[in-house]
Amino acid sequence: MSQSEIAGASLPNAISMFDLSDDQREMLDTADQYARNELYPLASKMDDEEFWPDEAFRKLGRDGYFGITTPPELGGMGGDLFTSGLVLQAFSRWNHALGLSWVAHENLCANNIYRNANAAQQKKYLPGLSSGKLVGALGLTEPGAGSDALGSMRTTARKDGDHYVLNGTKIFITNGPIADILLVYAKTAPEKGAHGISAFIVEKDFPGFRVAQKLTKMGFRGSQTGELVFDDCRVPAENLVGEENRGVSIVMSGLDLERSMISPICLGIAERALDLCIDYAKTRVQFGKPIAEFQMIQSKLADIYVWVETMRTFNYRVLAAANAVESGEGGRGQIHALTAASVMYTAETMNKVLDEAVQIFGGYGYIWESEINRLFRATKLLEIGAGTTEVRKLIISSELLKR
Repeated sequence: MSQSEIAGASLPNAISMFDLSDDQREMLDTADQYARNELYPLASKMDDEEFWPDEAFRKLGRDGYFGITTPPELGGMGGDLFTSGLVLQAFSRWNHALGLSWVAHENLCANNIYRNANAAQQKKYLPGLSSGKLVGALGLTEPGAGSDALGSMRTTARKDGDHYVLNGTKIFITNGPIADILLVYAKTAPEKGAHGISAFIVEKDFPGFRVAQKLTKMGFRGSQTGELVFDDCRVPAENLVGEENRGVSIVMSGLDLERSMISPICLGIAERALDLCIDYAKTRVQFGKPIAEFQMIQSKLADIYVWVETMRTFNYRVLAAANAVESGEGGRGQIHALTAASVMYTAETMNKVLDEAVQIFGGYGYIWESEINRLFRATKLLEIGAGTTEVRKLIISSELLKR
């Protein structure tokens, strides 16, 4: 994948939000073909064995699928968030577990560092993240701080000479067990609450850092999720991202972009489910004819089609809007409500799609090893991660009531 292909896939504001340009369509199709050939063969083993395909993941960098929003001078491709969303949509059609790990690396870690770190930090870490030499993760959620991730944060960072000393625990961290680099949030001024948070780049070999456990999940199996412990972890002061006690703006802006980038996962999974349902309905015979000839099945297929199309339109519209979010922005205003609405709608609608899909497959959909079952088990995470559905509703209503 060339730099010109990536840059050409960017979305100018003047282009309709309701369809893709020729360059964007080519980008999506190219990523789809790659995922079908390279990532889909790994999906079953990842789900069955919680297998992590380390070499295949790092190969994504060599093949040009990391560093999409990172400029060429830092080893990236110079594209935009919309382009990242298209790649994630394609990857999630064929291997949503790997797609989740991809977005944790590409968006939550690398893009956050690009948007918020200083030039020296960018030069040190982004080339490795873009090439696949380094795997990235984001450390925010804690055992006692889920929906109240900022207010209930207990991880602290104390200045000690030319280091910060971190103490605390992070939980449910995607890529945590296999990450080389983590963007971690901690309170440098606990008495200030959410306004006393700072961001740090932590390397896996820093003394005092360890992976406490790898967590086994219901869905997205194979995408590695873990609990991380910081026990007097010494982080060089030069790895402070932005200003001390100003991390809340990084968190909030990053969460808005994260929510906009979860929606393509939902869309990709739903698209794959629709294709599987159509194929199954044409070949499954009952009462002497394919079940596709029964009006009840036709009704379900029509519903799924409409749901997928509305997911696509809303997803693209919000990704286009998120393109314009500058560093330090977000966490308020229309984009805050839009990104929450996008992931709320796409996650809930994907749930409906897979519920009907399993109904079409009947008993075969209930079997663990079936692909439609694997997709079904993925639905719940996306109604929880990056703020639950309930939190998303609070964000939307809060912004509406400010008008």
